[in-house]
Amino acid sequence: MPMPVLMLSAYEVEDEKPCTMLAVWGGISNEKELTITVASERHTLKGILTRQAFVVSMGTVETATECDYLGITKGDKVADKFEKSGFHTTKSEFVDAPLIDELPFAVECRVKSYDPDTWRLVGEIVNVSLDESILGENGKVSFDKFHPLAFDWMNKIHLSLGEKVGNAYKDGLALRK
Repeated sequence: MPMPVLMLSAYEVEDEKPCTMLAVWGGISNEKELTITVASERHTLKGILTRQAFVVSMGTVETATECDYLGITKGDKVADKFEKSGFHTTKSEFVDAPLIDELPFAVECRVKSYDPDTWRLVGEIVNVSLDESILGENGKVSFDKFHPLAFDWMNKIHLSLGEKVGNAYKDGLALRK
């Protein structure tokens, strides 16, 4: 089953240096919460737990190579991993974590809980940051402008999402007649 490519960003434990990892096992679990599976040995998790904050950005088709690099490269093994990606950051106004400038859709979170046995990270959604470049005339995300990246774990490939195939909460009404 394809899953969204989620880029988790935080600051290093000891300084304001950004660290980022790719995660695919997660999503919004209710209107004010996000849940993601993050292995306890992940380098980025240390910064998340120390600062009690993180940002989840959606990878895009346009940044697939950079996102993949950040996912396959260990931050505790490559000191300048983030810089090599070519990404840049801006400090969040809402949480102690960096926004990735090149990723236009970001959810800023405070840590609610982390279970090292199940690897379940739960974040309270504090702010959703959308770059104007992905908004349509109605002020909502336009999938003509925003091209989210998905990961198919069975085939180990990235996919593009976004083609409209129907109207939610409407098309099924035809079967009620």
